[in-house]
Amino acid sequence: MMSATETTIREVAALAGCSIATVSRVVTGHGPVSDQMRKRVVQSALELGFPLTRTLAQARPVISVLVPSLTNPVFAGVVAGIEQRARAANMFTILGQSNYDPAQEEDVVSTLIGERPTGMILTVCDPATSRALERVRKAGMPVVTIYNEGTPDGVASVSVDSRGAVRQLTEELLSIGHRRIVFVAGKFTSSDRSSYRYQGYRDAMVAARLIASPPIEVDFIDATKDIDLTEVLSTHQPTAIMASNDLLALTVIASLRRAGLSVPGDVSVTGFDGIDFARQSSPKLTTIRQPSQSMGTLAASLLLEMAAGHKAPMQLRPDFIPLAGETVAPPRPREP
Repeated sequence: MMSATETTIREVAALAGCSIATVSRVVTGHGPVSDQMRKRVVQSALELGFPLTRTLAQARPVISVLVPSLTNPVFAGVVAGIEQRARAANMFTILGQSNYDPAQEEDVVSTLIGERPTGMILTVCDPATSRALERVRKAGMPVVTIYNEGTPDGVASVSVDSRGAVRQLTEELLSIGHRRIVFVAGKFTSSDRSSYRYQGYRDAMVAARLIASPPIEVDFIDATKDIDLTEVLSTHQPTAIMASNDLLALTVIASLRRAGLSVPGDVSVTGFDGIDFARQSSPKLTTIRQPSQSMGTLAASLLLEMAAGHKAPMQLRPDFIPLAGETVAPPRPREP
């Protein structure tokens, strides 16, 4: 009579369209399997609820990492911190990127699970709805989200208070006389961080009994090349523009200059992240700094402690750091 485990393996093989031997090679890590087939087996196992962690007993000395994009230095910084901690533990890292796309996110995570890592560190589009995060949880692997807010209870995370940070930054703009402030944000469906930062702006505007303009949502990848602010400038006539990250803020500054406007003389601009490039630009960007490399080290340390059974999942909040720059000034008096 066939055991329940054998029956499950047979079901996984049927769904993946392969032999039982291939499923066995994937879950044990012994024997050749193509990357495409490994991904199919892992996806099938997760869909059927096959207990991967019981069969992946020989986890590799690897930390798998998923970030939205390496074109943004904020993610390169966190990866550097993870790799530093991994090396200290005689481990390696495997890196994937999702390009801010939930579908790619899920696909890449399935591949990373098939690498049999000790655990995973992820930045997902939205932890509340992420199928990628759910796949890792079903696989029973230790997981830590980084930068994400609103991570479900029981899932470890390392993130700053984006909403509180932007509320504080907006209040500073209000305190020097700005009233017509708009918020340029990466698409909310691609980034919960972007959404929380807009909420911080809105909190401050509502508290000041001012109208919070609807967010100007842009594509993260395309917007680093160009943002057309013609309609925004005409409709809102802003004295200040807040951007949900530093790369978008730099693109906003370039767009304002093309429109013949000076920063901060005509329009003040703020960012978020504190990447070195933005701090070396002229004028130096006013922004909020996340301690990215330290956050990466912290996330990796927490993951390894969880994998060793020494700690339960924790949600950690490092401090953000306001960085004064040269892109903010009081608004000019309006002409009659």
